[in-house]
Amino acid sequence: MPLVRPLIVALVAGAEFLDEPARTFALELADYWNAKIEDWISVRDTPFGLSHGVSQYYVRAAPAGILTDPAAMAQPIPIRNWWPERSVPAAEQIGVDFLHLVRLGLRSADDAVITGSVRLVDALLRDDTLAGPGWHRYTDDGYGEHEDGSPFDGTGRGRPWPLLTGERGHYALIRGEDALPYLRSMAATASAGGMIPEQVWDAEDIPARLLRRGKPTGSATPLAWAHAEFIQLAASLHRGHAADRPEAVWRRYQGRAPKISVACWCEHAPITGAPANARLRVCLRASGAIRARIDSAAFGPPLPTRDTGLGLHAAEFSLAGLRPGQTIRFDYRMAPDNAWTGIERAVLVTAA
Repeated sequence: MPLVRPLIVALVAGAEFLDEPARTFALELADYWNAKIEDWISVRDTPFGLSHGVSQYYVRAAPAGILTDPAAMAQPIPIRNWWPERSVPAAEQIGVDFLHLVRLGLRSADDAVITGSVRLVDALLRDDTLAGPGWHRYTDDGYGEHEDGSPFDGTGRGRPWPLLTGERGHYALIRGEDALPYLRSMAATASAGGMIPEQVWDAEDIPARLLRRGKPTGSATPLAWAHAEFIQLAASLHRGHAADRPEAVWRRYQGRAPKISVACWCEHAPITGAPANARLRVCLRASGAIRARIDSAAFGPPLPTRDTGLGLHAAEFSLAGLRPGQTIRFDYRMAPDNAWTGIERAVLVTAA
């Protein structure tokens, strides 16, 4: 589910290069996915979050099953670089990736779920080193030196990444705060040759292993990604906003989640609910037809799909006039065999 963020951006930014009907399809799909971000990659009122005073926050990675089952957040997600390998419920794994929702213009810096997630990562992932504040990638990260400073050998413990200090600096800038201290913190992590590392040491100095608090570990040095983030943050400070902000995305959303006008059901991404007063769009990978019924009524006449222009074929049903609690049931047939699947899919009508 973390992939939903770049997919939204790609659909919106690329839409201006498309002809109809592909342009409208791309934008409506992006709007739907954007509106569903909180349903798919955040959790509410978990003991994990409430223990830190946070009622809702974004998770690092959501199971694919979240599309149809909110309880999927309790499923364990493996964490690599531990022996034996660890698995932690998705609801208890957090990272800092959600900050890009603000940087890309999908959510406001002051959005309640964003600020709650920031409080949580600051409580669990922030580490104030001699170079300044740093952040770990995610809870229980095992990619880094061992506690005694011995090299990562497939297992270890993750350390703070200067790259993430730059990302936090971008968030501060967008929120109207001074981002210069974050840029200086990144610079302070550099080696004697001016190279910004992948990770910095966050424990007591171990001179025998050349490990000093706030300075490069044995990780990749230089990390080109970190240097790029340093340059981007400097450029952003000059411009007054994120220099890499996709303008088409910012113009469309400006940090606000859109209302759902079209709910999209896809073979590879089925959904189980759609709001009243929206349209339900059923998307197939080839041309075909969809037949639908409401609750226990008989199927209506088949509705042929139309080519969206983006490799999918779709048909729509209006939910106008339906009440929350009613269910749309549908079946489909698809080329080349054009036989009905015989399997009814169900989408519950929810509050508008």
